Order: sequence, then structure tokens, then C-alpha cells
Amino acid sequence: MSTDLSSPRTASTKSPGKFTMSRRGLGNLILAAVLLAVPFWLPLVGGYTDLASRVLIYALAAMGLNLLLGYTGGLSFGHAAYFGLGAYGVGLMLKYETHSTLLALLAGTLLGGLAAALLGPIVVRRRGIYFSMITIAIGQMFYFIAVRWNSLTGGEDGLTGFSRQPIHLPGVTLAMGSVDFYYFVLLCFGICATLLWIILNAPLGHTFVAIRENHKRLTFLGIKTRRYIAISFAISGIVAAMAGGLDALLDNFTSPNLLNYTLSGDFLIIAVLGGMRNFYGPLVGAVVFIMMRDYVSSITDNWMSVIGLVFVVSVIFFPMGILGFFNRKSSS
Repeated sequence: MSTDLSSPRTASTKSPGKFTMSRRGLGNLILAAVLLAVPFWLPLVGGYTDLASRVLIYALAAMGLNLLLGYTGGLSFGHAAYFGLGAYGVGLMLKYETHSTLLALLAGTLLGGLAAALLGPIVVRRRGIYFSMITIAIGQMFYFIAVRWNSLTGGEDGLTGFSRQPIHLPGVTLAMGSVDFYYFVLLCFGICATLLWIILNAPLGHTFVAIRENHKRLTFLGIKTRRYIAISFAISGIVAAMAGGLDALLDNFTSPNLLNYTLSGDFLIIAVLGGMRNFYGPLVGAVVFIMMRDYVSSITDNWMSVIGLVFVVSVIFFPMGILGFFNRKSSS
């Protein structure tokens, strides 16, 4: 009798794992299919391709923030600084140095990523609210530099006079119209998401989560937690910088508002709204945030109040975010 009972129990412990893996793989395939088909089905529901590009760009920036916030436990209110530096890097390169979209995007990503890598060791010297306040101060420093440096950045009027250029690949040329650019953004999103997935499933990512769960214990074990938080901060900044560069290419324009702490707040709302401890949480949050902003702003100028109300309701009733709520329901 005991043998008969133990056999199903063993099978039941193995089958959920296989089911979870197959469900995850199926979910990734469905997500990829939906994203690849966006230019075909989105206009049928009243959307447009540039809106989908913006969703992916903001989702990418929020995924970078989520690495620091959701997985490492560092609350940053200044990630718009690296987003904006990436945008200005792309704009300045295209305006003054090169006509290569790829080279400009690489330069913008390196500019924002380098700033995050250099400033990370300074920021991580404090934790909690002091950590957050330092990130705000750094972000506002870059914001006022962009506002005052009129000769280079265009000041409050923003940087104009550049546009994304066609990308010439062996045997094919991307004209970088709305559809081509969407697929280019999707490619960048897929590459960054894959790299983040690899990092989070590697020992480095497990260390990030361990720091979030029990920082003191790891310190007592002799692990240099500041170093790992700085690494998370740098990777997060690189991803945000690439998203900022893509945003500059989307609008063919950049302004100091991309460096302001209010945009950092938007990224934070997106991450929390979708589920900051879920890998695809920022993508879900970006879809809700951008779609809601686009629709509500066409009805009323007080769209920020509506988004604020939705965010408050979400935090009260869905503390783990939208994706976290549905994952908990499906697991139960």
C-alpha cells in the first residue's frame, strides 16, 4: 500500500516542474508571435506602430530598473539620467559625427552605461532612502546640465536636427520607417531581455536576489555586497541607456525632460504596476501605462491624475503587480 501511495506522490512532484517549464516555453512562443505580428493586428484595434515601439522602449527601460529594484532591492529615482544620456548620445552622434544609426545607438548606450558604471560605486555606499536620494540628486544634476548647456544640447528647447538613418545590412536595407523601426526595437528588446534572463539565472543573478532577501547575512559571510549592487546598477544603467537611445531614434528629438526625475517615476510605476519581481512584469506594466496614457490624454488634460489613481488602486489590490497577481492565481 505504501508503495502505491509513494509512486503518485513522486510523479506529482515531478509533473508540476515539467508543466511549468512547458508552460513557460509555450508562453514565450506566444509572446514572440504576438510581438512579431504587432504591425498587422494593432491597426485593426485602433493602434499604430510607433505606439508599440514606445511600449517596448519603456518596457526595456523598466526591465533595466527592475533588475536593480525587483531583483537586487535597490530603489532608484534617477534612472531617467541614463535613459536621457543614451538619448543625447544618439542625437549628438547623428547630428555631428556619423550617419550610422547602429554606431550612434552604440555610442549612446556606452555613454549612459559608462555613467552608471562610474557613479554606481558612489551610490551604493548608502542604502535605503539615502540610496534613493543620491540617485535623484545625480539625475537632477544631469538634467540641469542639459538645460544650461544650450550650445550643445539645445537647452530647454531640446536637441533637434538629427534623424534615424537607413541601416544597410548584407543583402538588405532597412529604410527605418515605422514598421522597420518597430522590428529594430523588437530585436534590441529581445537581445537585452535574453541577456538579462541569462544573468538572472546565473550565479550572479542568484547573488542579486540573495542581497535583496538578506543583505546582512551575505555581509557576514564575507561577500562584498556593494560590489554586486554596483554591478547590478551598471547593467541596469546600460539597459536604460539603450532604451533612451531608441527613444531618441523614435522621435528624432530629445529634450531635458528625458533626464528628469518625473520620467524615473514613470519607469518605477511601470515596474511596480506590472510586477517588479516578475521578469515580464515591466512589459505588462508598459502596455497598460502607455496605452492608458495615450487613450486618456486624448480625452482629458488631467491624464496624470487618472494614471495616479489606477496606480494607487493597483498597489492596494495587486501589491505584487498585475503579473504577480495572475501568477499567484494560476499557482494556487
